[in-house]
Amino acid sequence: MHPKPPFPDQAQRTPGSTSAMDPRPDHGETTYKGSGRLDGKKAVITGGDSGIGRAVAIAFAREGADVLIAYLNEHDDAKEVKGLIEKEGRKAVLLAGDLKNPGHCRYVIEHAVEVLGGIDILVNNAAHQATFKEIGEISDEEWEMTFETNIHAMFYLTKAAVPHMNPGSAIINTASVNSDMPNPILLAYATTKGAIQNFTGGLAQMLASKEIRVNAVAPGPIWTPLIPSTMPEGAVQTFGKQVPMKRPGQPAELATAYVMLADPLSSYTSGTTVAVTGGKPFI
Repeated sequence: MHPKPPFPDQAQRTPGSTSAMDPRPDHGETTYKGSGRLDGKKAVITGGDSGIGRAVAIAFAREGADVLIAYLNEHDDAKEVKGLIEKEGRKAVLLAGDLKNPGHCRYVIEHAVEVLGGIDILVNNAAHQATFKEIGEISDEEWEMTFETNIHAMFYLTKAAVPHMNPGSAIINTASVNSDMPNPILLAYATTKGAIQNFTGGLAQMLASKEIRVNAVAPGPIWTPLIPSTMPEGAVQTFGKQVPMKRPGQPAELATAYVMLADPLSSYTSGTTVAVTGGKPFI
């Protein structure tokens, strides 16, 4: 039912494009069926133009939420998602810009409050990764950019959003299987993902008295534009083969985890990490 390696060898420039991938990822465009679990909710999703964020945006809209998608510069991908959200009769707002800029992070939240009428769900999903075989190959600029994108932006967005969140709101951070099992060629990325999991656990305790829940999702290998645009030559062909299911996950296969964590019925679930790893134990 889902594509398995070997895949055609392919490479893209960062951050990559959905339309150029072979096979094209499944974000639930034709398969995800909503049931009103997020009726009337207002959601902000970073990196919602493609990959996991795109699947989450589609699922949230079909569950009844209005969505603001913050993305870098992948305008064609973002417009496709906007159309899918609006097809469900939900409001879709696109906001391009660099989340490494603290001022832009604050503007994302301000704009969401203005155009959506509030924020009930914040999904910190945008990420940067690159592969290196030796620590000496990682430049200072690369290390700083990875932390600015994956960690600093999450902090700025969350700090700006919390004052606008009412009891019952949810923050969901995209961690990774690398949080606990770091891949050495993804040293900078894996380090930030460990920090995301720690941030999630600490923040959940800090916000418990406000009844704002904070959780994370830890994906294993997922078929997104990040893969052909960042993985070493040849690695794309066998991507996902290392897990028990012998294939990468499709973005659509993660959407249900985010919906569950955003659902007000999950009112006692906070400070946890939901692993979606294709059968690989997450310790």
